[in-house]
Amino acid sequence: MDGVKLSKRVSWFLIAFGVWSWIIWPTFLKNIWQDQRSWHDGPTGFFLVHAVLTAVSLVLGTVIGVLGWRGWQAARRESTEPNTRDGADLVETAR
Repeated sequence: MDGVKLSKRVSWFLIAFGVWSWIIWPTFLKNIWQDQRSWHDGPTGFFLVHAVLTAVSLVLGTVIGVLGWRGWQAARRESTEPNTRDGADLVETAR
């Protein structure tokens, strides 16, 4: 059973999205950490909500990036393998 096939362009977009997530969200959390609304005798709701948002975004960014990577690898493998679906190789060997 064949799965979904991604083009190289779509795969690169998904990889870029994953990398972007890992650049943006830790920076965002660092800024939230330093915000005065984040701490008052421990973490505030403001901080906890943004920490959860960051964690979920990093997990989703990672999953999307991995899907992009796998799609890119599959597209690359497919472009380097000889095309045997049309039977052209079989005709050549039968002569």
